[in-house]
Amino acid sequence: MDSQTLMIVGITVALCALIGAVVWLAVNKARTKRLKDHFGPEYDRVIQRTHNQNLAEAELQKREERVSKYRIVPLSAQDRASYRESWAAVQNRFVDDPQDAVKEGHGLIFEVMEKRGYPVSNFEQAAADLSVDYPTVVSHYRAASEIAARNRKGEVGTEELRQALVHYRALFHELLETPAAVSTAQPQRPSRISEGFRALKKSSQGGVRS
Repeated sequence: MDSQTLMIVGITVALCALIGAVVWLAVNKARTKRLKDHFGPEYDRVIQRTHNQNLAEAELQKREERVSKYRIVPLSAQDRASYRESWAAVQNRFVDDPQDAVKEGHGLIFEVMEKRGYPVSNFEQAAADLSVDYPTVVSHYRAASEIAARNRKGEVGTEELRQALVHYRALFHELLETPAAVSTAQPQRPSRISEGFRALKKSSQGGVRS
């Protein structure tokens, strides 16, 4: 092989390598943008935990692959109505027994997740799975579950318990596929639970603990 041929081969190989590098960078850039757009704050959270962008993105992709294998189903109209009644009972219970209400709320979230098709073997797995379909509200789940864990040890006050129930409610309505505007609409007349929440918030600010 003469020198001219070798030069042509060398240039061709270099060009192929350059094109490959450009394609690789473009693919990775597109992947990063897609994951950031989809997971939002959850993307940043995993980056902070792993301290490595490649590891974080690989983890998020594994979550997507795992959840894609689940048989996630919508709730029937009857189930949605039943769960709404159950949640209303939890909120009403909060007025008289905040600690038990938070425990019931935690259990109800797991029950709805199972009904939809999400495995609930442990907290971290459940949170990771939820982040795929509900990336904007999974933070509510984590915050509420952290309070619920301390609640079981008797380490939280009424205001924190109220916050936990508010966090659970945000995720609960998403799981029931209820628009946020509907779930947060103010009734024409104050309900007992709304009055109870306001009273509990005022008392907790004065130092009252459950």
